[in-house]
Amino acid sequence: MQASIQLRGAGSVPADVNYLLRLGDTCLILAQRLGEWCGHAPILEEDIALTNMALDLVGQARGVLTRAGQLAAQAGVSGANGAAFDEDQLAFLRDERDYFNLTLVELPRGDFAFTVLRNCMVATLLKQMWTRLTASSDAELAAIAAKAVKEARYHQEHAADWVVRLGDGTEESQRRMVAALDMLWPYVNEMFAADAVDEAASASGLGPAWSELREGWEAEMHSILQAATLAAPAPGRFVPQGKQGRHSEHMGHLLAQMQHLQRAYPGGVW
Repeated sequence: MQASIQLRGAGSVPADVNYLLRLGDTCLILAQRLGEWCGHAPILEEDIALTNMALDLVGQARGVLTRAGQLAAQAGVSGANGAAFDEDQLAFLRDERDYFNLTLVELPRGDFAFTVLRNCMVATLLKQMWTRLTASSDAELAAIAAKAVKEARYHQEHAADWVVRLGDGTEESQRRMVAALDMLWPYVNEMFAADAVDEAASASGLGPAWSELREGWEAEMHSILQAATLAAPAPGRFVPQGKQGRHSEHMGHLLAQMQHLQRAYPGGVW
């Protein structure tokens, strides 16, 4: 069994690396959940669309994780012989506490209403994030963002269309959308929770503090929900801790499945 890599070096994960891992891990874990729909979507067209969106997210994760490995090496956190951790090592050889994705994306896939609402919420966030990152002080991250923002716009448009179609559809489809809203909305606070990692990224110009994106995100989401004849639940005080490396009970099961081949057959490639 392949051993885990260690990102923390002599202390905590460097702030710029942590910032990138939050973004890359969110893309990676959502891609894993979307991949679970392959062969199971309600219609063939959606089967293909969800799988393609998963592949887009994998591509975004690859770019960001590669850059995170390079920045970690510059901070003295690297693998054998001082080589930077690559995208595969970061995707498949970390322990659960070294993933920093939003808790929202690790929740089980749920039904189709749950999936399209989660896609809409995350794509709206990523669209705003990638837009801001095109002006990042890190040229490589800015280049990744320039490509990714086009994909995020499509993902948001596709998911929003379904949210409106189901929310303003039949009694059953609306019931399921309301249930999805009740389950997912409590996880919104984590998206925009402020901390030292965000402050460092904002100060250095690496990227925006996620809290800066809240106003635009809420405006877009409330517009979509209004068109869907849905209302967002009242805000709560619950703040999940996935971005801090503290995950739900679902994360371990997801990682066991996602990492199995690389752990069992080290260095294996397709």
